[in-house]
Amino acid sequence: MTYDAIVLGAGQAGPSLAARLTGSGMKVALVERKFLGGTCVNTGCMPTKALVASAYAAHLARRAADLGIVVPEVRVDFPKVMARARGVTENARAGLDRWLRGMENLTLVQGQARFEGPHEIRVGEDVLTAPRIFINVGGRARVPDMPGVREVPFLTNTSVLALDRLPKHLVVVGGSYVGLEFAQIHRRCGAEVTVVEMGPRLIGREDEDVSDAVRGILEAEGIRVRMHAECIGLARHAEGVAVTLECGEGPPVAVGSDVLLAVGRVPNTDDLGLESTGVASDRHGYVVVDDQLATNVDGIWALGDCNGRGAFTHTSYNDYEIMAANLLDGGERRLSQRVPGYALYIDPPLGRVGMSEAEAKKSGRRLLIGRRPMTRVNRAVEKGETAGFMKIIVDAESRKILGASILGTGGDEAIHGILDMMSAGVAYDVLRWAVPIHPTVSELIPTVLQDLRADA
Repeated sequence: MTYDAIVLGAGQAGPSLAARLTGSGMKVALVERKFLGGTCVNTGCMPTKALVASAYAAHLARRAADLGIVVPEVRVDFPKVMARARGVTENARAGLDRWLRGMENLTLVQGQARFEGPHEIRVGEDVLTAPRIFINVGGRARVPDMPGVREVPFLTNTSVLALDRLPKHLVVVGGSYVGLEFAQIHRRCGAEVTVVEMGPRLIGREDEDVSDAVRGILEAEGIRVRMHAECIGLARHAEGVAVTLECGEGPPVAVGSDVLLAVGRVPNTDDLGLESTGVASDRHGYVVVDDQLATNVDGIWALGDCNGRGAFTHTSYNDYEIMAANLLDGGERRLSQRVPGYALYIDPPLGRVGMSEAEAKKSGRRLLIGRRPMTRVNRAVEKGETAGFMKIIVDAESRKILGASILGTGGDEAIHGILDMMSAGVAYDVLRWAVPIHPTVSELIPTVLQDLRADA
């Protein structure tokens, strides 16, 4: 079965790339072993943000009296919450299925793909060949090699979405982005929650002020946080699962009805047969690519989470855009042109772009830094949601924005004004003199830039 191109994986990059390739007249095979849509549609953005919305509604109802609204009783129908999230996923997956099956020149192949050579792929009894192969196989939750992990039941970001019962006490192992989102979701739905983190603080890649503020937000809602858990292990317990911690302070064991492992991701490359291709991968299994997504083997590219150059839906989709621009539109797009941005979807959310303050200081640049608490943002005050702050970091010599953090209501949206400025590569003065809409969170960005101070 010979094609002009084969796309492995129907995540964010794969289907769109297949559409561009078929639209250019190529005969394309798209191989997906399980569910169309990848992590985002099935176990990531769509179901989890649906859960975040339900959890926010419960939280807002509980504090409705602060806004002058009387809500007699707040009750969470957890099975219905989960059913709604699954419905969001199923609707998106069904729409993708209709689109792909109606696509001219595309053959949708369902099954496990495995390389038998640089340009030969076996799927069941069929062998597919093509001069162009695009690897877009995504990733999955990492299961750490910790004591007891093979002896007790545990949840991952995938299996936790299959629950129809609310855990009585959820212990989340991992104090980073995925773990904290699920922690707050379950706490707001009524569960006891404990977050266990090996490091000295939550979301360790963020600045200390961001990390401390996030911890304060979660603890204010009753989430227990245990840091410095250096010897984590699992064991059966009469009440569910015991998580051994050996922390410097506090009880050495956290006992929960359920435990969620949220300690990172691994690429889905271990069963692809890459050894048959000569394609290089790093020690974690990520496919090594150059600045234009090419592997070391001619005619093979890698896109999305499996290349280790981005771990988000938007970076995966941008990989597709780079690939299409360079292959089909005569472009010269590169990964290095991408301005990194992402969000943490606790409530209030954290919007991030570019360097952290710590990274900027390590670069040796002379810095200008502007800060503003959300208590001095009218939109936040009006909504009664004043947790968090805004911070912008500027290179004093070039006057270009290096990075920013917006932790607060609307932070995941407001950050885009800064991201767009950084993508344009212009000095911060352009944004300083913008006339934003009032009342918004974004309107304070020019004010923060007017209040820049030299870093001591």
